[in-house]
Amino acid sequence: MTVGLQPQPGVKFLGMPPFPEAARTALGDEQLRRNLGHATSTIRTKRLNAVSELADWEELRISGASIKDHTLAHLDDYLEQFAAAATAAGATVHWAADAEEACAIGVAIARQHQVDEVVKVKSMATQEIELNEALEAAGIDAWETDLAELIVQLGGDTPSHFLVPAIHRNRHEIAEIFTRRMGEVGRAAPDDLTADPARLAEAARLHLREKFLRAKVAFSGANFAVAETGTLVVVESEGNGRMCLTLPEVLVSVVGIEKIVPRFEDLEVFMQLLPRSSTAERMNPYTTMWTGVTPGDGPQEVHIILLDNGRTRALADRVGRQALRCIRCSACLNVCPVYERVGGHAYGSVYPGPIGAILNPLLHGVADEHDAALPFASSLCGACYEACPVAIDIPTVLIDQRAEAVREKASHVGPDPERVAMKAAAWVLDSPKRLRFAERIAIRLRGLIARIRWLPGMPGGWTRSRAVPPIPEQSFRDWWAQRASAEREREEPDGQP
Repeated sequence: MTVGLQPQPGVKFLGMPPFPEAARTALGDEQLRRNLGHATSTIRTKRLNAVSELADWEELRISGASIKDHTLAHLDDYLEQFAAAATAAGATVHWAADAEEACAIGVAIARQHQVDEVVKVKSMATQEIELNEALEAAGIDAWETDLAELIVQLGGDTPSHFLVPAIHRNRHEIAEIFTRRMGEVGRAAPDDLTADPARLAEAARLHLREKFLRAKVAFSGANFAVAETGTLVVVESEGNGRMCLTLPEVLVSVVGIEKIVPRFEDLEVFMQLLPRSSTAERMNPYTTMWTGVTPGDGPQEVHIILLDNGRTRALADRVGRQALRCIRCSACLNVCPVYERVGGHAYGSVYPGPIGAILNPLLHGVADEHDAALPFASSLCGACYEACPVAIDIPTVLIDQRAEAVREKASHVGPDPERVAMKAAAWVLDSPKRLRFAERIAIRLRGLIARIRWLPGMPGGWTRSRAVPPIPEQSFRDWWAQRASAEREREEPDGQP
């Protein structure tokens, strides 16, 4: 067994500090902000150019959203159709209600084949269920083969982006990680390795090649699962996925139930939407499709684990279910001003950014402090909705989840400063007389209020980053009354009523 390839203590998804605390820490990391700013601005520009080439882009967005919504409305039927088609083609279909069940199935398959290592295609579903950790606990090493995932794994780190999991690293940091860690777990990096991207890619390719050639079992996810044919689809840019999906004798694919599309021809829409929104390419360099088992070609034992893990919970949410349209393109992350400044680790989840801010609470609920904070990790600027290729109205779902978080907190927590302050404000605003009195008190104290630079407790959340707003010399109510009185005086001839 290898040691130290899993996240270091304190660098993990669940159990990380709530977003406000994690974000403050991230904002203090200047190198992180430079890395993120450069990467996201580059990806944004390329994506805009790629999207602008299609005159019917908005129609494609609507089509993608419609296909997904139709599928979600009939998900039970399409899941059964997919399972039947995949089974008929020679695959073994498993159903997993949660992460524990999915990991147990995956570990059992690996143990059945008596392996002590497996290779993996980049998969957010396997990260979500912490499959690598489950395999390691069973004495099985799981090797990530995507270049960025390899960087993250060797660095004892966690992914921070859908498309570019190591976006928080620059090439000099990557060269240091390769030099320091590769030799401990396989073929070492060249002694003269530099930070040149081509040299880094070459070092990764040589390191991984021996793992590809000896692996008997591989794990993957899937971008799409076609109900009509039982076909799974993986799109990628490096070719490592193709190696994992074709060389090993056994292939295990962990697939979220929302990845279903009804017909093979539906891929025509998504194969235009996904590449342009993620890598800003007209089409993916590698698109691998497989349907069950083909004798003499590729893996001769194929397992598909259909994963729920909170997805039916999200499906039951009338407003939030649209989050299950997500095709994991990362477009919303790249345009989000919050993500660009704090990065993915601050969200404490495999799903960061705007979509993560709604998907995590929908999957898990908002009883946990960590998940309850995520819907507030947004400026509600709407850039995420404009960029989303399947038109998920993320700002609307954020607002709905914020309300849910407030209701959840109110049902379990006694009076707290925020609730007391809101009730006091409601009491004042509910009465014109009380509001007038409060306004006059504030005006009399305006000189004192203007000198405030810091407040303790809850109000300190405002004064830490903003100045206290100046109090006007006159309330609107008094100004309006004075204006109305002056108008009447002008309208009365010779001062007579």
